[in-house]
Amino acid sequence: MNEIYEFIKKCGTYYLATVEDGQPRVRPFGTIHIFEDRLYIQTGKKKEVSKQIQKNPRVELCCMNGGEWLRLAGELVRDDRREAKVSMLEAYPDLKAMYSADDDNTEVLYFKNATATISSFTAAPKVIKF
Repeated sequence: MNEIYEFIKKCGTYYLATVEDGQPRVRPFGTIHIFEDRLYIQTGKKKEVSKQIQKNPRVELCCMNGGEWLRLAGELVRDDRREAKVSMLEAYPDLKAMYSADDDNTEVLYFKNATATISSFTAAPKVIKF
C-alpha cells in the first residue's frame, strides 16, 4: 500500500470515478493519506461525489506519472472518527480554510478490497491488492 500511496502522492492530482444513476462521473482530487495502515481520501459530505459514494462505494481512481499510470479500484468506507479527520487535515493544512474535524461536512474515506494496477507501455502490469 505504501508504494501505491507514494505513486499517487507523486502525481499530485488523480481522477476519481464514481457512478450516478448508471452514468460515470469523474473529477480531479488531490488528497491521499495513510492513517492507521489504511489509504484515505477526503471530500465534503455536501458534494455530489459524497452522495454518489454513499449510494455506491465502488470507485476507481487513475493517475499518471511519467510513462507509468496507476489505476486503483476498490470500495470507499466513511470514517467519521475525529482522529481520522484531524490526521487528514494535518497532512493537508490548506484544507483547514474550508474544512474542520468538528464540522458536519468533512468526510474522510478509506479504501477496502482494493486492487491497484501500475502499468506502462514497456513493462508488464504490476498488481497490488490491499
